[in-house]
Amino acid sequence: MAVSTSFSGAKLEALLLKSAATSSSSHLPLFCKSIRSKRIPFQRSGFSSLRCEVASSDVLVQNDEIDRAKSSNLSALEQLKTSAADRYTKERSSIVVIGLSIHTTPVEMREKLAIPEAEWPRAIGELCGLNHIEEAAVLSTCNRMEIYVVALSQHRGVKEVTEWMSKTSGIPVSEICQHRFLLYNNDATQHIFEVSAGLDSLVLGEGQILAQVKQVVKVGQGVAGFGRNISGLFKHAITVGKRVRTETNIAAGAVSVSSAAVELALMKLPEPSHATARMLVIGAGKMGKLVIKHLVAKGCTKMVVVNRSEERVTAIREEIKDVEIIYKPLTEMLSCAAEADVIFTSTASESLLFTKEEVKNLPPVGHDVGGLRLFLDISVPRNVGACINDLENVRVYNVDNLKEVVAANKEDRLRKAMEAQSIITEESKQFEAWRDSLETVPTIKKLRAYAERIRMAELEKCLSKMGDDIPKKTRRAVDDLSRGIVNKLLHGPMQHLRCDGSDSRTLSETLENMHALNRMFSLETEIAVLEQKIRAKVEQNQK
Repeated sequence: MAVSTSFSGAKLEALLLKSAATSSSSHLPLFCKSIRSKRIPFQRSGFSSLRCEVASSDVLVQNDEIDRAKSSNLSALEQLKTSAADRYTKERSSIVVIGLSIHTTPVEMREKLAIPEAEWPRAIGELCGLNHIEEAAVLSTCNRMEIYVVALSQHRGVKEVTEWMSKTSGIPVSEICQHRFLLYNNDATQHIFEVSAGLDSLVLGEGQILAQVKQVVKVGQGVAGFGRNISGLFKHAITVGKRVRTETNIAAGAVSVSSAAVELALMKLPEPSHATARMLVIGAGKMGKLVIKHLVAKGCTKMVVVNRSEERVTAIREEIKDVEIIYKPLTEMLSCAAEADVIFTSTASESLLFTKEEVKNLPPVGHDVGGLRLFLDISVPRNVGACINDLENVRVYNVDNLKEVVAANKEDRLRKAMEAQSIITEESKQFEAWRDSLETVPTIKKLRAYAERIRMAELEKCLSKMGDDIPKKTRRAVDDLSRGIVNKLLHGPMQHLRCDGSDSRTLSETLENMHALNRMFSLETEIAVLEQKIRAKVEQNQK
């Protein structure tokens, strides 16, 4: 049965029906009943070619029933479309965070969900390919795995992203749901601001997370799905992180994950051995470099650093003077571990660097360091398997074990955190005002385009009446005159469509002005917005 609609394309129609039927189940039984109760044969071309062997009076009765069925079906279809339009357009797209952090999720799960930085663009592309996701960003660190999206539908968006996380990690959806946290709009905004400010870190006020938030923006530049809302959110988060650290001094005296690992190692070693314990650092990236710096700060004057290449180790050696830093390649890692009392691992390796059998065969350490070889693994995914803890003379500590270290010195930073919260509240309002102002951007563009079409049409009429031999100077003067008149006429409406906090105009007033202009000039309808959004998703998924 061919039904005429305002939507073009069978897939667009199907998507509307499927989307609306799920959320408006009350319409679906009515729609189905009107079809199933009639059992009227008809050809593919429609109702006009009905074939039946009955008297002419019966034909009239049946045709009347068909008309009622057709009318009922059209009415139900319009209800379905209206339901879909309501869901997509009456509530603007939502910013959603689907997250798993050190506060809610064990490291065993976080390491499976972790996405290497090089894979962030691919992940953004896949996320934005989901039906209800417009924009996306990934923040994956040793302490957290958080996905930020702009979703056309909160419920469906969360469902699609969670299923995507399950597919990419191999973790069942039910297990992810047990540990994940969900935040929407204002709460999502406040969360990333707190993350950037170091308030949500294992170590309150630590500075490395701000650099990681900056990296999200750097990697996202030029990636199609890293859109205006998400990009604006992360850029504002960077501003908040800087402001909190400047105005509250929350980072003063705070320790990073790397320094917490050094502190934990020294807590587990006998105090007399602090200066003599043999230290091995595997990985010379940002985390490894911080480990080296904190070891030096604690009085360590000699250590071995294993890394893929020597360049980074050389750079660290040049920066940190009067300390003996010995470089060894990865091929000598196991022999270096055999001569070390304390081993720090901080690499991006997705597979374990040490197996239980390899560690079991290492020579024992001396009693002067407590008789235990210590592994401080601050990598996610982990570089050292937890099963190594089963060995008698070995202890393995990962990022989840650092909590006992950072519990100290927390009281002072908590006081500073309260000061930071007032800054975050203020900045959250500013960001929401900016985001709210984006709602009027399409209307501003369409109003200007509408006025420009009229101006050009009238200008052409005027110039044609003036003849073909008018001077260029006169033509330019007429063009400037028409442009000036339009700009002056548009100035007032444009001013009343802006709500960026620079004046006393409220958001509700601005949105009322927007809807009024839409109605007066027929610039936009809700169904047109829906059609545009869904068609874009259908075309994207067809590629």
